[in-house]
Amino acid sequence: MISFIPFIVLIVLITCCVAVFGNATLDGASQVSLLAASAVSVLIGHFSKRLEWENLEKEITDKIASCTPAIIILLLIGAIGGTWMVSGIVPTMIYYGMQIIRPEVFLVSSSVLCALVSLMIGSSWTTVATIGVALMGIGKAHGFDDGWIAGSIITGAYFGDKLSPLSDTTVLASSVSGTPLFTHIRYMLYTTVPSFLVSLSIFLIAGLMMNVSGHGNVQEFMDGLQHTFVISPWLLIVPVLTGVMIARRWPSMVVLFLAILLAAVVGLLVQPDLIRQISGHDGFLSSYKGMMQVCYGSTNIETGVPMLNDLVQTSGMGGMMPTIWLIICAQTFGGALTATGQLADLMKVVLRWVRGTASLVASTVGTSLFCNIAMADQYLSIMLASSMFKDVYKKGGYEARLLSRSCEDGATVTSVLVPWNTCGLTQSTVLGVATLTYLPYCFFNILSPITSILVAGLGWKIKRK
Repeated sequence: MISFIPFIVLIVLITCCVAVFGNATLDGASQVSLLAASAVSVLIGHFSKRLEWENLEKEITDKIASCTPAIIILLLIGAIGGTWMVSGIVPTMIYYGMQIIRPEVFLVSSSVLCALVSLMIGSSWTTVATIGVALMGIGKAHGFDDGWIAGSIITGAYFGDKLSPLSDTTVLASSVSGTPLFTHIRYMLYTTVPSFLVSLSIFLIAGLMMNVSGHGNVQEFMDGLQHTFVISPWLLIVPVLTGVMIARRWPSMVVLFLAILLAAVVGLLVQPDLIRQISGHDGFLSSYKGMMQVCYGSTNIETGVPMLNDLVQTSGMGGMMPTIWLIICAQTFGGALTATGQLADLMKVVLRWVRGTASLVASTVGTSLFCNIAMADQYLSIMLASSMFKDVYKKGGYEARLLSRSCEDGATVTSVLVPWNTCGLTQSTVLGVATLTYLPYCFFNILSPITSILVAGLGWKIKRK
């Protein structure tokens, strides 16, 4: 029972943080809570098992060092998010995507649009807080219920987030499990795409059967994008080339770096006025300065539409620092649990229920979901579940990609369904819809963990080394 004490401390601290800080929990409170729980774990290990500090320190530093590739990738993701936005690539995707919205297919269209935006920017939170808010207004104008609208938005946003190489949770799940990023993404297709297609079918049928009327006005967004950016289908060459590099299985760091470089060149050629506006000066050096700012810092672009301003705002590499900070603190906690043997003690309890592939995946998914409920954060859930099961998958001869997919299926998509989780709190606040109101309509988020277990039970694409 003593091994449960650090978890109990962490759960209590995180619960207090969510109650006090709300959506700002990840700004630092969660990180401090992790370090405090790590200290408790180290003290227990030192006094109950007489472990030396040098051994504890080595395990912790080794854990942190193992996440170095993830940290580099996260920094590159921050840069690509800025360059793809300012160069007009993402605005072009949004502009053409918004033209497909019609009342009869509003639910399925909004889900697809949010999926495309989230896939391109790698953030479900940003997608929901911008396009999602606009779609809520459009959906209400059409006469749809709040739960259906929010469910379609969240379904698309989390589908795109889950498969985006720019998503911090996707990078995190692949890195902590030791799976190459694009291998992880390709493997998730087997559970993610079927769940999304079923969800889209439900939204399509529901939209066609509902008696709705009214006309949503998206023209303001489209005018704002055209006024601020040069919109052209030629800009889509960059994501196409990026997709080709991904398909050819180039290393993720190389792909991301080249995607940044291509977007930066395109931005300098196509959006020179906007980049000079960001730098605040004129001339060649101003363009250089502006593009550097886009890569490493935050940009605030005035479009004339307040909600659109939030969408095109970028944070660059600097915006990834809270996530990197969280990874370091979480790995400290995982290292302390491993060094003191507390993680092994907890695994013995969980593994009593494991009898095969399906039960192993179900245990991983269930643990991830439990962590979402108990610790109220998807990042902690991914890292903790991965740490707990990594050696089990390895000893069983399973590929690491099965672990990374199971963690995402159990943690990333279910976080928004928990009212007190940071994701649930954020999305319900932003959309103005209670978590339990939209929960029954988040079909993708509900189906993903179920599909993950079913696919494991069928043995589809499950390979052992």
